[in-house]
Amino acid sequence: MAASAPRIFVSHLSGVAVFDPNGDQVGRVRDLVVMLRVGRRPPRLLGLVVELVTRRRIFLPMTRVTSIESGQVITTGVLNVRRFEQRPTERLVFGELLDRRVKLVETGEEVTVLDLSVQQLPARRDWEVDRVLVRKGKGGAFRRKGETMLVEWSAVTGFSLEEHGQGAESLLATFEQLRAADLANVLHHLSAKRRAEVAAALDDDRLADVLEELPEDDQIEILGKLQEERAADVLEAMDPDDAADLLAELPEDEKERLLSLMQPSDAADMRRLMAYEEKTAGGLMTTEPIVLRPDASVADALARVRNPDLSPALAAQVYVCRPPDETPTGKYLGTVHFQRLLRDPPYTLVSSILDDDLQPLAPDAPLPVVAGFFATYDMVAAPVVDEAGSLLGVVTVDDVLDHMLPDDWRETEFHLYGEGAADGA
Repeated sequence: MAASAPRIFVSHLSGVAVFDPNGDQVGRVRDLVVMLRVGRRPPRLLGLVVELVTRRRIFLPMTRVTSIESGQVITTGVLNVRRFEQRPTERLVFGELLDRRVKLVETGEEVTVLDLSVQQLPARRDWEVDRVLVRKGKGGAFRRKGETMLVEWSAVTGFSLEEHGQGAESLLATFEQLRAADLANVLHHLSAKRRAEVAAALDDDRLADVLEELPEDDQIEILGKLQEERAADVLEAMDPDDAADLLAELPEDEKERLLSLMQPSDAADMRRLMAYEEKTAGGLMTTEPIVLRPDASVADALARVRNPDLSPALAAQVYVCRPPDETPTGKYLGTVHFQRLLRDPPYTLVSSILDDDLQPLAPDAPLPVVAGFFATYDMVAAPVVDEAGSLLGVVTVDDVLDHMLPDDWRETEFHLYGEGAADGA
């Protein structure tokens, strides 16, 4: 590449698609790997951390990158799909360098790192970090006040190998468009300290969504580092079944303290769910489905389904019950599927279009029975009803999958690329 190679800011590479020479997408950029050097020499950019569609993270050396332009990375097509493992001398740009508090060499003033730029060296295939975007004053990317400066790498000091004085604002800004499951995958691959910093910077609802997607060990670790009042708030924001599963893994005294800090109705839901065996319909269900009375109309049902906070599985159907409307309800009468709601006039009563042919699940139905029910009837959600006929909750297909997959499924390579993937094809 010529000496006039363009400068690329690392924030612009977050989530960028990675393609092979044939134009087939192989993954997305999730981080950059650099090696810090002695003195004030700029770090070498060793390569990219690329997340394959299977969620496996691999290392893509810069020597196998042929082009970075127009929001995409083009590779030579030869990939080593061995899982990425960070070496002691390596640092992750997003995970460890952004938001770091460093000092300007000339004045000694503390500044916050907002971004870094990289550039390919003339007549070589090596890449270096050449500039640092910093903000004066205390605060990260979301602070309005404070001068922003683009300075040479050698103009700042404080990029020590230890984690120190690091916030999370720039990292969050970099990944703000990620789905909760993808952000959870980012957190899972961070150090414990950095994971705690990012969790502390997330709002309660966002953190709740992310916790639901994390492995159990990460959930317990993050929850344990939150203040108890905030931990209770985050648990309340989680889906009841996920929150109950997490609470069940905590020591008894810690669990009771958190339950005592929650709203009584939420705590009651947690206790009810924890009373069931984990891999039964009762242990899998959520207690917050869409419940309507028989005199509700199709228009009423569609208004409830439009709630953007509902998952697609919970919005797929409504459950018609006698009062009370909260679970456990009065007598369960049947289900109305979303497609049926779209076919009938808005004034139609839901009680006239019920699907009451399918037998609901019993709360003690074991996981294989629940999975068989979903497979047999092509369902995405299924009602759980007790012996008295009350609707207790709803099992959704995502919860069934979570409990049927192996515990380490997030770390397991699913061979979606075929036989040749393991050979770097």
